Amino acid sequence: MCYDFKSLGEKEEIIKRKISFKKQHQDKVPGIESIMIPRPIFDDTSHKGTDKLKDKVAIITGGDSGIGRAVAVLFAKEGCDIVIVYLNETEDALETKKCVEKYGRKCLLIQGDLKDEKFSKFIVNNTIEALGKINILVNNCGVQYVKNSIFDISAKQLKNTFETNIFSFFYLTKEVLPFLNKNDCIINTSSINAFRGNKKLIDYSATKGAITAFTKSLAKSLVNKKIRVNEVAPGPIWTPLIPASFSEDDVEVFGTDTPLKRPAMPCEVAPAYLYLACDDSSYVTGQTIHVNGGTII
Repeated sequence: MCYDFKSLGEKEEIIKRKISFKKQHQDKVPGIESIMIPRPIFDDTSHKGTDKLKDKVAIITGGDSGIGRAVAVLFAKEGCDIVIVYLNETEDALETKKCVEKYGRKCLLIQGDLKDEKFSKFIVNNTIEALGKINILVNNCGVQYVKNSIFDISAKQLKNTFETNIFSFFYLTKEVLPFLNKNDCIINTSSINAFRGNKKLIDYSATKGAITAFTKSLAKSLVNKKIRVNEVAPGPIWTPLIPASFSEDDVEVFGTDTPLKRPAMPCEVAPAYLYLACDDSSYVTGQTIHVNGGTII
C-alpha cells in the first residue's frame, strides 16, 4: 500500500505538531522502510502535477525508500518515467514501483551494488534499452555508521562509506553523461553534516563534504554544455537510514534539536529536487538547497 497524506488537512496537522517516534532500531544499514513506525510520508497527495517533467527519464539511486522514494513519486506525478537503483531492499522497491505506476508512468527497477564500477554501465545500458534516453540523474544512495570516535572507524568501514557515498556518484555520472543533452541535469544528495560536521559521523560527513565539492566542480565543468548540476543538503529527514544507524534513544528524539523542533517527512524535501530538475531552475547551477528545519548554515 502506498502510504501518503490522505488530505491537505492531514499534511498541515503533521507539519504543525511535534512528531515523535517510538524507540526502534534496525540492525542493517541502509534500513527497511516497510517496518518503520510511523511509516515515512512520501507522497503529498494534495500536490497535483502540471507536467513539469513531461516524458523525461530520471535515474534515482537509493530510490527504493526514503528521500529517493519521495522524489521518484513526485517526479512521476510530473510526467517522468523512473529508474530506481537499489541494493537489496526489494520489498521497498516494489512498493515504490507500484506508487510510480499509480501515476501512469513507467518504473524500471535495477538491483545491484553501486560500489562496483561496472554496475553503472549496466544501469545505463538497461535504461537506454528500456526507456530510450536519460534526462535526469539523482545521485542519492548513501550509508552512515554512528561511531563515538575516529578510532572506532575501521579501514573497512571507511572504504565502504566512501565507495558508497561518493565513488558511486563518480562512476554513474561518468556513464550517464554521454547521454545527457542541453537542459538536462544532475542532482546530488549532500547533507547538513557537510556544512556543520557531526562528531559521531566523521566519515559520513567527510563524504558529504566531498559531494558538495563534486557538485560545484562538476557544475563548472559542464556549464558550457548547458547541463546543470546542483545538490540538496537535507537536515533530519525520517528515512530508513535513521533507525538503521542510530540507537533507540536517539531515534526517539530525532530532529527535535532543529529550530522547527521536528524532523521532516520525505515528501517535504522532495520538492527541492523537483525544482532543480525542471525548467524553473534554468538559471541555477553549482548550488545547494538546504532543507534542514531552519538551521542556519
